[in-house]
Amino acid sequence: MKTKKLITISALIALSGCAATGENLKGNVYKAGQVNSSQNARTIKITAVLPAQIEVDNSKQQKQAMVAGGALGALAGGLAGGFGGIGTAGTVGTTVGGGALGAAAGSMVSDKVLVEGVSIAYLENGKMFTSAQVGKLCEFKANEVALIISTGTNETRIQPNATCPVEK
Repeated sequence: MKTKKLITISALIALSGCAATGENLKGNVYKAGQVNSSQNARTIKITAVLPAQIEVDNSKQQKQAMVAGGALGALAGGLAGGFGGIGTAGTVGTTVGGGALGAAAGSMVSDKVLVEGVSIAYLENGKMFTSAQVGKLCEFKANEVALIISTGTNETRIQPNATCPVEK
């Protein structure tokens, strides 16, 4: 019973911090190759800011969870076998089994996660456009001017035009 609890607790610890945040996709985050380079920019007037969920790649965190889960499972299995008095072969078996169980638990981490975002509507040359951004509603204000940057073909980054209240 203690072994099952140890494996469960170890797996939960390993998997708890395994989700992509999408912070690298925010409108005010740039890749190294975009720094110190000229990019097309213009101002727009935001007409609406709506909540959105953005699907982000989580495959890197999924792989890390599988490795961590396998290692913790093998450790827990080895400890259980070593203290269980089942001999060397039994300890090897519980170590391998624990590792396999831990890796399987790690594979339950999704390869995609949803993060908080916004859908921003704006008018430009009499046409309505929208741009989905990773960010919070409080970072964007409707009926205000914002800077939109084109960092690549069909890619727009709308800079936040408001600030969120500071949490204490």
